[in-house]
Amino acid sequence: MDADELVRGYLVLGLRLGRLVSGFVDSFTGDPALSRAVDNEPRLHPGALGGHARLLRKELPGSDLPEQRRQFLEAHLRALECTARKLNGERVAFVDEVEQYFQVRIRPGDEDSYAQAHRKLDAVLEGPGSLADRLTAFRAADEVPARRLQGAVQAVSSALRDRVRQKYALPEQEIVEYQVVTDKPWSGFNYYLGGYRSRVAVNADLGHRMSNLPHLVAHESYPGHHTEHCRKDAGLVAKRGHAEQSIFLINTPQCLMAEGMADLGLHAAVGPGWGVWTEQIFGDLGLRMDGELSEKVESAASGLLTVRQDAALMLHDQGSDQDDVVAHLRRWLLVPERRARQMVRFLADPLWRAYTTTYVEGARLVRAWLDVRAPGETLDSRYLRLLDEPLVPRSLEDQIGTGVSWLARNDHENST
Repeated sequence: MDADELVRGYLVLGLRLGRLVSGFVDSFTGDPALSRAVDNEPRLHPGALGGHARLLRKELPGSDLPEQRRQFLEAHLRALECTARKLNGERVAFVDEVEQYFQVRIRPGDEDSYAQAHRKLDAVLEGPGSLADRLTAFRAADEVPARRLQGAVQAVSSALRDRVRQKYALPEQEIVEYQVVTDKPWSGFNYYLGGYRSRVAVNADLGHRMSNLPHLVAHESYPGHHTEHCRKDAGLVAKRGHAEQSIFLINTPQCLMAEGMADLGLHAAVGPGWGVWTEQIFGDLGLRMDGELSEKVESAASGLLTVRQDAALMLHDQGSDQDDVVAHLRRWLLVPERRARQMVRFLADPLWRAYTTTYVEGARLVRAWLDVRAPGETLDSRYLRLLDEPLVPRSLEDQIGTGVSWLARNDHENST
């Protein structure tokens, strides 16, 4: 099977699975005739689709595709095979399911580290009352009035877009449109429409905070999902002919890469001092926030990263009752019951049940990879590789191991 036939097989397989699972195809900007042909087919049995995935994987080693493209396709075909097996009624242990999708092996977090994060928050948010009460008061004061949400999002987006365009070239015609929505299981969602255009939906039900909005906009747009789609469209697809990058499928390694990269978007675009930077943007809108305090609160809360993944493990691996999962989220994330139940709604959704790992392990993996830069390599150039290359989690893990070994050896040589 030649390279073009293999890639076409992967695209067709993804589109066929998309007909069985609503929302599985996040975006497809490839040949419209291919999409129409699949839409006009009878729906195939998931057992047949799993067999197709295995056949394509078997053909990969003998293809003339470069190694990086083979790694990408092998990882994604393995994920699609797992989806097909589950659709066919096969029971797959949750931890194994996550590993097949995302190339990471998850385990529960450390409650001692959560307690340490609470102590740090307690020190940052001084004052009377319990830590939960003080954090609730801080979040309430930080909330964006619902009628101001659209304008606040636009202002942050404009400021981030200016910074990102200075760092990374973007097509002149690229554009993001924002839409405020309700009754969704997520806080924000990027719908990439092709042609360097995105529609970003922001869920107003969650009561967005000023200190959260720059993270959300960086994540969904600049330099996150929208920027990645634009650069991969212009580079990998248009210039290099990597047609496999024209489809984005849920529960695949590209999701973990994309979410980890997007979660580090504000770190890459602004970095330390983002709180005061955001405070100035909102000040121009007549909104008041304490940027310095917001940054300290987020830094202290970073030790709670894995709490949501614990909740997924409780729900799907340990068989815990939803009320117990809500209690775990409320205890450690110090969120009200309404917010905790919104999180559980996302975790319980059949399509999204494993997806929380993409944020948790994705952010952890991408940050570690960004931190093992070679001497002279800038954060901007390192992040640009994430935007431009077809990387998968396992390749980052390998590079982190190599980078850590190199840095340790270099430090030793410099000290002797």
